[in-house]
Amino acid sequence: MENFIVSARKYRPATFDMVIGQDSITNTLKSAIKNKHLTQAYLFCGPRGVGKTTCARIFAKTINCSNLGENLEACDECESCLSFNSSRSFNIHELDAASNNKVEDIRSLNDQVRIPPQIGKYSIYIIDEVHMLSSSAFNAFLKTLEEPPSHAIFILATTEKHKIIPTILSRCQIFDFNRIRIEDIVGRLTYVARNEGITAEDEALHIIGQKADGALRDALSIFDQIVSLSGKKITYKDVIENLNVLDYEYYFNIVEAAITGDVSTVLLTFNEVLEKGFDGHNFISGLNSHLRDLLVSKDESTLRLLEATPAIKKRYLQQTGECPIDFLFKSLEIGNNCDLNYKSSKNQRLHIELSLIRLCMLMAESVEPAEKKKPDLHHLNKTTENLPLLQKSEILREEISVSEKVISQEKLSGRHDPVIEKASKNFSIKDIITEDIGPAEKNEEKMVLNDPEVTIKPKIDFTQQAFEAAWNEFTEQLKGEGTRVVSMFKSIRPELESDRFVRIHLNNAAQKDTFILSYKPKLVNFLEERFVLTGIDIETIVDLSEDSDILYSDEQKLNYLINKYPILKEMKKTFNLDIT
Repeated sequence: MENFIVSARKYRPATFDMVIGQDSITNTLKSAIKNKHLTQAYLFCGPRGVGKTTCARIFAKTINCSNLGENLEACDECESCLSFNSSRSFNIHELDAASNNKVEDIRSLNDQVRIPPQIGKYSIYIIDEVHMLSSSAFNAFLKTLEEPPSHAIFILATTEKHKIIPTILSRCQIFDFNRIRIEDIVGRLTYVARNEGITAEDEALHIIGQKADGALRDALSIFDQIVSLSGKKITYKDVIENLNVLDYEYYFNIVEAAITGDVSTVLLTFNEVLEKGFDGHNFISGLNSHLRDLLVSKDESTLRLLEATPAIKKRYLQQTGECPIDFLFKSLEIGNNCDLNYKSSKNQRLHIELSLIRLCMLMAESVEPAEKKKPDLHHLNKTTENLPLLQKSEILREEISVSEKVISQEKLSGRHDPVIEKASKNFSIKDIITEDIGPAEKNEEKMVLNDPEVTIKPKIDFTQQAFEAAWNEFTEQLKGEGTRVVSMFKSIRPELESDRFVRIHLNNAAQKDTFILSYKPKLVNFLEERFVLTGIDIETIVDLSEDSDILYSDEQKLNYLINKYPILKEMKKTFNLDIT
């Protein structure tokens, strides 16, 4: 029985040209070989499965090749290349830092570096997963890495660059490897399938590329897994079933039903998804990705952001034409909130179902009901063209008088109609006055509708005498809040500085806090309703004098003494004193 070799090893790139998705890095390395600008240390970092170790091996092999081609690729014919291909080269050394991360291992490496190469010009040391070295091992490696022998070159590879100490980073040329695009992964999988005699659908390979998350090695492993299940023919259905991926069709159906407001279809589709064993969180995440793809399909300039096969792109373009842009924005907002709050929800299924119902209601909210008919303006103009125009205040007075008559008739007849009574109080007099009455009329009268009788109180000018009277009236209104509050306001000395500036003299800091938090907003509203002014500034000042005749509480006296003699606070704390 022939031994099976996984595709990730069988189709591992052997030259720079075969490396997928890292053109900028391979071009830089080839240029360094061409110009003979080789440094003593390189650091290859990036996600898993993107070609770090592969590029390190190709680079090491190419450096020692004695017969480079015009494209700066290794010849695979010289002794150095043949020994490397057969894994018997003594010039290229690979070290796994995950299992050799101690100081003793690095010391052994430092001793080995002194030995010159047997064949070729350089001895290359490839250290994989270098971030696994301990701090002591890193420090032992510093001197050798900075000043190695002229024949030694170090190539470090890691997936976690942030774990490497800065002194190591500063001694290396750093190359950041990118995640491989889905199109590049699909192209590589197509090449492998063709060489293996396997028929694969484009949608199936695209799903494998999405599942690999930018790692070509993961994509090839998934490809081998699907081949083991399906044999020589890979279909889209086999891939989504084997990888537990939700079909595109569910998302298209849900968005289509949401546009028409079909709540039942949306909920039944979601129930079918759950019955097939899919997680609700993965479902809502996939729906958000689907809505995002619909959004980027709206504009030709962003269409290239859509990673899908031509057939799927055509479906996206067809559905995005039916979706208003506002619907997509609001749907993404709803989906994102559902995703964020999913784990904290006690009833996670209901949480998703409510979000789906909101999606169905979006179109209904954006479109006015068809039953609402526009008024016949032409007929209305004919019936009102000879009538005099009335101000809204006059209409208001007329309605109030009609309401008074109706109420009086009800009193005589002994019956009360609650509908008519509510109608007479269902509008704001203040809003109508501020909207339609001019600035002069605003200041002339104020309408209060507490009873069936309407009283009109004109605003007066803001003077010292009028302010003192208003202050006394405001104090009288506070009697219901207790004698303590009334006493406080009677002890306060208000002072009018100008037509918009009032200074309030308070007796202590406690009164100041109480006044600002509880009574200053009420006082401002009271004054603005009574006087002719558009804005008022109230300043509060604490006047606490020793010769004052006002009676203070023990706590107020203590606070005054502490403010005057701060040492009392320390004494109180040291001796645990209290007010007796």
